[in-house]
Parts: sequence; C-alpha cells; structure tokens
Amino acid sequence: MPTVEVGDLKDDDFLLDVREDDEWRAGHAEGALHIPISEFVARYGELTEAAPRDGRIHVICRSGGRSAQVTMYLAQQGVDAVNVDGGMQTWAATGRPVVTDDGAPGFVL
Repeated sequence: MPTVEVGDLKDDDFLLDVREDDEWRAGHAEGALHIPISEFVARYGELTEAAPRDGRIHVICRSGGRSAQVTMYLAQQGVDAVNVDGGMQTWAATGRPVVTDDGAPGFVL
C-alpha cells in the first residue's frame, strides 16, 4: 500500500477526503475534494474531472482505514494514488489547518 506522511504533503498536493458528510462538515483540509467512501464508485467521475491528469492523488479519511481501501481501488484502476498515513487525526495533531465550509476553524470528528 503506497502511503505518505502528513508532514511530507505540500500545500498544492491534490487531496481526496473520503470521510462521510458529518465528518466533512465538522472540519476538513482546505481545498480538498470530498467524495464519501459510501458514494465513491457512483461519483468516481467527479474525481477524474478534478484530479490533475498526471498527478498523484492523496487519499485521506479520519485515521487511514477507509482511505486505504480507496487507495487500493484507485491503484487497481491504474491511478497514481497514496494513502495519507494517520488521516485527519494526524493532520490536525501536526498543526495543519482544519476548516469548515465557510472557512471557520473546524475539528476532526
């Protein structure tokens, strides 16, 4: 399973958040694309439209389990995808900003 540490992510890396709607509303990484894992296959086209053509997709969830599943699926499709180790819990713990849809400070649910 290809993984990346939160600390290795750059500000312009493409981030896919696969947490559910309530988790997203509580707080997320600014600029991330949100497609819940429960809707992922049905909404796969949204990812292919938004993701950089030859770029890597960094997949994140709360702790790394759901994002690992999506990363494996994407890899099977021939997509360059990596799982963000530790997920949003590690993201927040390392001091990276967590925001709500209106830009206010958020939290990891």
